[in-house]
Order: sequence, then structure tokens, then C-alpha cells
Amino acid sequence: MPAPYRLVALVAAALMLPAIAVAQTNVYRWVDKDGKVHYSDTPPPEPAKSLTQKRVGGGYGEASQLPYATQIAMQKSPVTLFTGADCGDPCRQGKELLGKRGIPYSERDAQANADDAEALKKLVGAIEVPVLTVGASRVKGFEEGAWHSALDGAGYPRTALPGQVPPRPPAAPKKAEVPPAPDTVAAPK
Repeated sequence: MPAPYRLVALVAAALMLPAIAVAQTNVYRWVDKDGKVHYSDTPPPEPAKSLTQKRVGGGYGEASQLPYATQIAMQKSPVTLFTGADCGDPCRQGKELLGKRGIPYSERDAQANADDAEALKKLVGAIEVPVLTVGASRVKGFEEGAWHSALDGAGYPRTALPGQVPPRPPAAPKKAEVPPAPDTVAAPK
């Protein structure tokens, strides 16, 4: 196999490793005495030059392991879901939709946390859950079409990749951060 094709195959294989690996695995890259590059999950022989070791897998995926479209959408339009203990099916359905699409989001409990309640009140005028924010867009209540529309508009992929591990949600902000509210959409009841 010519060298450029071998490199493409190795890169493709390396990109699939996070989706396949569940336990942490070491991946070694080294150059032998003849200048040939090797990749392996076992340590190289002693005379290896230019050794690089990476650790992959192990639970939640990191942002760099997400599809490129998701990474870009996360940067431009982060997703926040305001929930509460009394939310029931609408919150459960919303979380399922986000999970099926492989969308990382931060969850804020507006019924248990005073800062989150105040942020939600400033955002939509009331403490009603669920509320989905996608960048500057807001969707009050759960209506599948409205949620898909907001996520599609921000560039999030429609489905998670096979074997995609959901990323660890980012830590909740210390103080309530309320983005401006230009695009508020109420879901039909």
C-alpha cells in the first residue's frame, strides 16, 4: 500500500479508537532505525526513535472526540437545559432527544438552585421548565419540532455517530449567566 494511503488508513483507524475503546488504552507511535513509522498498542522495541504515547478511551468522550460539526456548534451555540424535579415527561423526553442527537449540554435545575431560578426568570420571565437554550435561541416547553429546529439552526448534527460516547457535561457556572434573549420561542401546549 502506498505511503499516503497507509497514512489515511492509520488516521481513520485512530479516529475510530475512541468510539471502540471503553477502557483506557495506550497507543504508541515510533520511528524505527530505518525511518519507518509504526503505531501499536504495545511498547516499541528499545532502538525506537521519536516515541509518542497517547491514552485513549475511558468513559465520557472529550470534545475533541466529537464530530467536527458538533465541536463547531458547541463553540458558537452552547446548549443549556433548564429542568426541575417536577418537570416529569417533558424533561425526560428533552434529555432523550439531546442524547439521540449526541448533543452535549449543561443542565441547570431551576427548582433546586436559586441562582438557576433567577437566571431562568430573567431569561423567559417565569420559572417554567423545561427551557432549552441553544446559543441565543430559547424554546419554552418541550415540543420536538421546535427543539430540532433550534438545534438544526445552530448546526448540530441530527444523529449521534454509532458508538459515540456523550461528552461529560461542562461544570455549571458559579454565578447565573444569562445570555441576551432575542429569539424566544414558545412550544405549543
